[in-house]
Amino acid sequence: MTTITARIAEGVRAVPADQWDACAGTGNPFLRHAFLSALEESGSVGPGSGWQPLPIIVDDADGVPAAIAPAYAKGHSQGEYVFDHSWADAWERAGGDYYPKLQIAAPFTPVPGPRLLLRDGADAAALIGAVEAVVRQNGLSSAHATFVEEAQLPAFEAAGWLTRAGTQFHWANRGYESFEDFLNDLASRKRKAIRKERAAALDGLTVRHLTGRELTEAHWDAFWTFYQDTGSRKWGRPYLTRPFFSLLSETMPDAVLLILAERGGRPIAGALNLIGGDALYGRYWGAVEEVPFLHFELCYYQAIDAAIARRLQRVEAGAQGEHKLARGYVPVTTWSAHFLPDPGFRRAVADFLDRERAAVGQEQEFLSELTPFRRA
Repeated sequence: MTTITARIAEGVRAVPADQWDACAGTGNPFLRHAFLSALEESGSVGPGSGWQPLPIIVDDADGVPAAIAPAYAKGHSQGEYVFDHSWADAWERAGGDYYPKLQIAAPFTPVPGPRLLLRDGADAAALIGAVEAVVRQNGLSSAHATFVEEAQLPAFEAAGWLTRAGTQFHWANRGYESFEDFLNDLASRKRKAIRKERAAALDGLTVRHLTGRELTEAHWDAFWTFYQDTGSRKWGRPYLTRPFFSLLSETMPDAVLLILAERGGRPIAGALNLIGGDALYGRYWGAVEEVPFLHFELCYYQAIDAAIARRLQRVEAGAQGEHKLARGYVPVTTWSAHFLPDPGFRRAVADFLDRERAAVGQEQEFLSELTPFRRA
């Protein structure tokens, strides 16, 4: 039996950036050292947030990280977008403590990506074994890897983790040269509806795409106002702090795309996106003025424009939202993996997931028939 030695770092900032990114890569911006350390430095995660960063690391023979799980001790189930509140209730009714649990994720980010950060073909099984050991040795109820890229699912399944399916809506770039090229793939009625929406949303407004050193603190002040309004209505309080946005702009400016709508030079709405290696990721939106269809324009249509201009393969516009269907975003399956060491609890959750997966599959079949694309 091979002995695996792993360690827990006191946060992402405790790991040198070059060593972290050698494992994480730079294609998914939410896993980069700059993004995750900005969450810590800004106080968005850490004491008082319910997200305690505890990255689990397996080193190589030279003591350099070869595999990392971006793990957090969670004191609640907020900011995850894969809902397990019913599991927590069941476990606590049975006399157990569901929290803290171990969460392997990019906080507040329902974006699929690797959850086992592996350098030079490092052993995924060894890292999963290290995560399981942390759970068992600390008497935790469970570990959850959320929004796992599909290529890593077999590693979790081979270790006996339960897998869970969900649905998001993504836009796929089929080699379009312009937004009009995209519209030409849609049924005539849908093309007309989108053109009408765009015209109504943009009436009297100017839209600006800002990235890199174009972004200023004044832009972030405006966006913070938008974000606070949306966050307070959706979650009770915003997850991210104001300093986070400044840090993001300072440490990874070329990965940030802020789309602002202005009336007479005054920003009235904005949508924050991050630019990945092959995708544009829509994250947060807000407005201080009600304008019909402006949410669709900034979050979906302008994102498509930006992805086409950058020749990106897709737009991932966040969690949920069947209203995205009519805008050309189609249902795709997302995945999570769950380690529950208690055999009885595991059996109960496995039964639930089997039934849920069948329902998700049926729903996706139905939704796929509602897309706006022309039928062959």
